[in-house]
Amino acid sequence: MSEEKIRLGVSSCLLGEKVRFDGGHKLDHFLTDTLGRFVEYVPVCPEVEVGLPTPRETLRLVGEPEAPRLVFTKSGEDITERMTDWARERVVALEKEDLSGFIFKSKSPSSGMERVKLYDRNGVPNKQGVGLFARAFMEHFPLLPVEEDGRLHDPHLRENFIEIIFVLKRWRETLAEGMTRGGLVNFHTRHKLLLLSHSTEIYRQMGQLVARAKELEEKLLFDQYLLLLMKGLRLKTTVAKHVNVLQHVLGYFKQQLSADEKQEILGIIGNYRAQQIPLIVPVTLLNHFVRKYDQAYLKQQIYLNPHPLELQLRNHV
Repeated sequence: MSEEKIRLGVSSCLLGEKVRFDGGHKLDHFLTDTLGRFVEYVPVCPEVEVGLPTPRETLRLVGEPEAPRLVFTKSGEDITERMTDWARERVVALEKEDLSGFIFKSKSPSSGMERVKLYDRNGVPNKQGVGLFARAFMEHFPLLPVEEDGRLHDPHLRENFIEIIFVLKRWRETLAEGMTRGGLVNFHTRHKLLLLSHSTEIYRQMGQLVARAKELEEKLLFDQYLLLLMKGLRLKTTVAKHVNVLQHVLGYFKQQLSADEKQEILGIIGNYRAQQIPLIVPVTLLNHFVRKYDQAYLKQQIYLNPHPLELQLRNHV
């Protein structure tokens, strides 16, 4: 994999920029200090970029979930059209940034991607709102992965989001080498076990699509493949799905493992199934066997090394 960094959009306040309504920020050290080693951020603050001062009066969403209004909490001034017009232009401008995803500020009336407070006509809040800019971004870039800071504290959601952005990095590197059927087959082959860990059904559909590669016009083939790829990766992994893949990997060593080695790995997979140890433990042992027995097919499998070890993502799932 190339050393070029992944480009991610991010709410500016999460990088420590003092752009919030109270003049403060919401610096997230995981984003800046850990993930930031592998990512180049493109910061966006809708409220500042639309021309509001810092500090400023707070904003809230009011009305219906399908068509919320963005208003100042005290004065009641409505800036929905102003924000919507800006957002529409901003997402078009972001097309040039080659983003692989976006990390939003949770609960924000402009940037929250879900469960933002939405006030009804009686001033009673529910959590059915979506920030106006976040909504515009997700509608404009329906295939890009998105998350928000609060959800990224969940180890499973964090691992899944970061896994996807690294898959997109490899996909774009494949496209950069030329949109060829051979390149697609190579990409698919390397990602087979990773796809299987998300969905056996999508894995099957993608295999059928690749098998028909010569029948389809290249652009159509690549477009359909990307749709299935993102659909599959959005289906969350589970312990049971990982156990299925781990046992699948083990099947490649039928002729090589000693009785003791087989018992060791079966015991560790059992411990993982019982959620007594994290995923990194069986994967590390399987990687050892891959090296020891020089298993060529498994050496290229992204599942066994989907993202940098320094991120420690599989230490907690």
